Amino acid sequence: MIATAMLAVALPISLQAQPLRGAVGAPPPATMPAPSAAAPASAPAPTPAAYTPMRPMSESVAAIVNDEIISTYDLAQRMRLLIATTGVQPTQDNLQEFQQQALLSLVDESLQIQELKRVQKDQKVSIIATDDEVQDELSSMAQQNNMKPDNFIAVLKSQGISSQTLYDQIRAQMSWQRWIRGRYGTRLRIGEDQIKATQARLIAAASKPQYEVSEVFIDAGRTGGMDAAVKGAAQLVAQLQQGAPFAAVARQFSGASTAASGGDAGWISQGEMPPEVDTALEQLRPGQLSQPIPVKDGVYIVYLRDKRAGSGQTLVSLKQAAIALPAEATAADVAAAKTKLEGVRAQIKDCATLEATVGKTPGVVAGDLGEAEIGDLLPEFATAAKALQPGQLSQPIRTKVGLHVLAVCGKRAAGAAQVDHDQIESRLTGQQLSMISRRYMRDLRNSATIETR
Repeated sequence: MIATAMLAVALPISLQAQPLRGAVGAPPPATMPAPSAAAPASAPAPTPAAYTPMRPMSESVAAIVNDEIISTYDLAQRMRLLIATTGVQPTQDNLQEFQQQALLSLVDESLQIQELKRVQKDQKVSIIATDDEVQDELSSMAQQNNMKPDNFIAVLKSQGISSQTLYDQIRAQMSWQRWIRGRYGTRLRIGEDQIKATQARLIAAASKPQYEVSEVFIDAGRTGGMDAAVKGAAQLVAQLQQGAPFAAVARQFSGASTAASGGDAGWISQGEMPPEVDTALEQLRPGQLSQPIPVKDGVYIVYLRDKRAGSGQTLVSLKQAAIALPAEATAADVAAAKTKLEGVRAQIKDCATLEATVGKTPGVVAGDLGEAEIGDLLPEFATAAKALQPGQLSQPIRTKVGLHVLAVCGKRAAGAAQVDHDQIESRLTGQQLSMISRRYMRDLRNSATIETR
């Protein structure tokens, strides 16, 4: 499965996220076991007020972002929300990490809303989500948790969380996604050469081991440097080992494009992740969690959900346009048929329209050859199928029974999922938008006046 395109900002909040499966056997030296399967699916977070730093306090200034104040009340509320939605148990050791993450989120959301207000004023467009849109999103979140919106809010209020805290987070995330997609999504063009290159790479990698992975990425540029990112990742790993649901942690802490889907990166092959992550995955067994993995721009935490061996066999889905031509046909007959078939070939746009296009030319027939292993094809067909990528057409091929143009409609390793053109395009688009969003936010932070108290 290829993950669908999403921005780096996480939207869904789940109060019923599932924990990781237990580790299978003892982990290798560079790994640690995933949380026990016996861990509860969503351990109720203790009331934050039970911890001294979370007790009600007189409101003061926690930070100033371009003259806009973030109060200590706002900060405490966001900390409570993080605890309630991640399933991470607050302790004296990790409260500082909660406070840092809460403050980073509030600062980013403040910068986002300030930027969106500026854009709205300059361009006279509506970008910031309305109250009704926020309520609709809340209703959708409640439905995902098999709850009514009022009950959903009541659960948060029982843990000392104001509904306005959740509304503000939803509004900022919805609005920022809308702006990034609206401004850049329509301009972003993923070329066919990029898609075909990705298809070819995935097909080539299908013979190698494949991994079903969930990920959390801690952006060092956002957290104040690599040391802080490593420290924060180590604390999250400790909490995940104790039963915090991976998906909920990814939604709130991850800076990857998969954050909104709970860190689900789907099935990947070697080369799709940074080399450091590939090395870690080779050492993991299904059900195991990695230690923090430093890479160029931050730190990864990966959870290996499953693993499968690569296949040496390649399956292709083929269609053809053909002219019947006996083996004893004259050279003149072969040349005439080739000219006719090349004319039809030039009109075929894709596999979906092949039959309709071929049907317009008398003497040329279309056929769906289905899916088969390349090794089982006629030698002449096998040679073409190996060289062609999905969506490409062969030159006319002579056999004992006729002249054929093959269309490769799909290609995959035996036992692997079909390599889908639209899924690859969606994934590449999501990666590009995620990168744009992260760069945009870095520029906003660098140009802003941010003072923390």
